[in-house]
Amino acid sequence: MWGLVMIYDQDCYTHQGLPFNLRALRGQVLLVVNVASQCGFTPQLKELETLYQRYRDRGFTVIGFPCNQFGRQSPESAQAFCTFGEAQFGVTFPLMEKVKVNGGGAHPLFVWLKNEAPGVLGTKTIKWNFTKFLIGRDGRVIARFGPQDHGRPLRLALEKALDQAYP
Repeated sequence: MWGLVMIYDQDCYTHQGLPFNLRALRGQVLLVVNVASQCGFTPQLKELETLYQRYRDRGFTVIGFPCNQFGRQSPESAQAFCTFGEAQFGVTFPLMEKVKVNGGGAHPLFVWLKNEAPGVLGTKTIKWNFTKFLIGRDGRVIARFGPQDHGRPLRLALEKALDQAYP
């Protein structure tokens, strides 16, 4: 159960700087996403919110982490990002602290996610905003989706994960 310990024992903080208890989400399907406010993929926030609303009663949570590492496309504070997400896209899923996903200052959760689910040709680097990691009910990474991967392929993978029993 090494994977289970790794994700649920990560220290995460909300956009308000308060501790976020990942252990409380044990047994749920999670979608962890690095998000940005000024990106061509930013409209995916609406799609992510739709998925969250549609499947949260089945044990699904989206967790968004604002990130300014790609083209400086999220320069605002985490709190300002939350206000933006709520106002522009109706976001109600948890939005976290602003993080780095690559380099020496990368958030430990993203270091773990990249190791568990490398990208194309085994690369560990996250290439852009809106990279998504689907986590199963057992706490293990099921799949990594690039920024352009959304819609039906993401929904089908999510539905399959939701159909899996909690161990």
